[in-house]
Amino acid sequence: IKNFYEGCLRPPTVIGQFHTLFFGSVRTFFLGVLGFAVYGNEALHFSCDPDKREINLYCYNQFRPITPQVFWALQLVTVLVPGAVFHLYAACKNIDQDEILQRPVSTVFYIISVLLRIILEVLAFWLQRQLFGFLVDPIYMCDVSALAKIFNISKCMVPEHFEKTIFLSAMYTFTIITILLCIAEIFEILFRRLGYLNQPVT
Repeated sequence: IKNFYEGCLRPPTVIGQFHTLFFGSVRTFFLGVLGFAVYGNEALHFSCDPDKREINLYCYNQFRPITPQVFWALQLVTVLVPGAVFHLYAACKNIDQDEILQRPVSTVFYIISVLLRIILEVLAFWLQRQLFGFLVDPIYMCDVSALAKIFNISKCMVPEHFEKTIFLSAMYTFTIITILLCIAEIFEILFRRLGYLNQPVT
C-alpha cells in the first residue's frame, strides 16, 4: 500500500511529478470550485418560450445530454486509471520508484500507461467537442415536436453563456497541456533509459 501510494504521488519522472501536481491540484481545483460556480445553477436559470416547467426541463435535457461537471469528473477519473493500474502492478512486484526506469519490462509498462493517458485525453477532447462545441450561444433553438405542442421549435435562453465559453476554452487548454506533458514524459523516459544503457558497467 505504501509503495502504491508513493508511486501515485511521486512518479519516476520529473515531468510525471509535474503532471501529477498540475493534474491533481490545478485542474481539480479549477473544475471543483469554478466549475460549480459557472454550471451549478444552470438548469434552474435555463428558460424557454413559453416559460413552462415541462418545456424547460425537456429542452435542458436536449441542450445538455450530460452535464459538463459530470463529463469532466469522469474524464479526470478515467485518465487516472492507467497510472493507478501501473503503480498497483509495481507495488505488487515490490518495484521501487527509483528502479522503474532501470528495468526494461517496467519501463515498457510505464510507457504504455502514459500512451493510454494520451489516448484517453484525445478521446475526451473529441467527446467534449461533440457534446459542447467551442462556443456557447446565448440562444438555443429546441425541438419540442415530441411534446405534441402546436409549435415545433422553442427559443431558449442560455444563462451566462460568455462565462461558459471561457470555461470551455480553459478545459480544452488543460487537456492539451496534459497531452503535451504526457508526450514530454515519454521523451524523458527514452532519454533517461538511453542514459542508463550508456552508463559504464562497474
